[in-house]
Amino acid sequence: MKIKGFYNSKIYVYGKGIIKTSLLVEEGKISKIDEDIKREELLQFGEEFIVIPGFVDKHIHGANGSDFMNPSQEDLRTISTAIAQEGTTSCLATTMTQSLENIGNAVANIAEYMENKPFGVEILGIHLEGPCVSKRVAGAQPPEFIIPCDKEVLDSLNQKAKQKVKQVTLAYEENGEAVLEHLIQQGIVVSLGHSYCTYEQAKKAIDAGASSISHMFNAMSPIHHREIGLVGAGLVEDKVSCELICDLIHVSKPAVNLLFKAKGHQKICLITDSIEAKYMPDGKYELGGQPVFVKNNEARLKDGTLAGSTLKMNEAVRNFMKATGSSLTEAVDCATINPARCLHVEKKKGSIEVGKDADFVVIDKELNVIMTICRGEVVYSKK
Repeated sequence: MKIKGFYNSKIYVYGKGIIKTSLLVEEGKISKIDEDIKREELLQFGEEFIVIPGFVDKHIHGANGSDFMNPSQEDLRTISTAIAQEGTTSCLATTMTQSLENIGNAVANIAEYMENKPFGVEILGIHLEGPCVSKRVAGAQPPEFIIPCDKEVLDSLNQKAKQKVKQVTLAYEENGEAVLEHLIQQGIVVSLGHSYCTYEQAKKAIDAGASSISHMFNAMSPIHHREIGLVGAGLVEDKVSCELICDLIHVSKPAVNLLFKAKGHQKICLITDSIEAKYMPDGKYELGGQPVFVKNNEARLKDGTLAGSTLKMNEAVRNFMKATGSSLTEAVDCATINPARCLHVEKKKGSIEVGKDADFVVIDKELNVIMTICRGEVVYSKK
């Protein structure tokens, strides 16, 4: 169902906060925001509901029994349909460290899906998480397929992806200097992650243009008072944004609050890092060809290593507010305009402004998702 807009509803309008106003949608874009708009066929929501921008999840592997590594169009449709329930309206399809053949097949499949421009949650591009990471902090990345940073390998994968790679997570200490500038020149976001680099190495990468840190605190060199590592770089380097899996399993409440106090809300990007087990019952699943065991919302490898999450974006926003005491708009920014800016898509995504895509989520006071709208079309409505 296509919508024509909202009438006299509480809307989080960028630069103005949450105000009671009306809004028009034309051809999938926000065409007007004004109190004096007439009601004609517009949606109206009561005081207990708020219209906010659609969530942008720039690090997600899968949901509802499907994974972006599966070279199947049906798997991508399944993920898209599932994550609309949590308010996500756009995302980066995130791959895993695997054989180059498997990664190549996955990115080719994602590129084909994107070119078909399907109904529903929009895939903005591909996030290559690996294979150029560190075996020392591999996390759930299969170590047998990890390689040093290699320009030819990354170029080959991007070619198979029809130039749709938007972000690469890499370990700078693993020959990262040889690829960083090359990636940035192509408009690709370089995110430091699964890395045991020193602070000086991280700072060098950030000064050279690395603009993101993948799942802050997890799978990286920790803080020591004489060597603050990648975690320390994330906290003190103002130019870099930090992804955060705010499920309060990957990170504790004090760690979330530490990040908030160090960075402010403008440089935090809430992500799910979710796997195929999201929206599925406890049991045995797969990530990167490895068995993953899910129990009580925790996804772990056989040895106990955390392996992605089952987190939903609206839950991440709720958890962030609980951990930090932030306002609703600050927390929402961490899931909308911040990742949009990080990915250089803020001119069309991430906030409710005239001219931008009509991507909305209607939430209640507990941050339950009532309705999700992608480019002016309702893709989820709570029954």
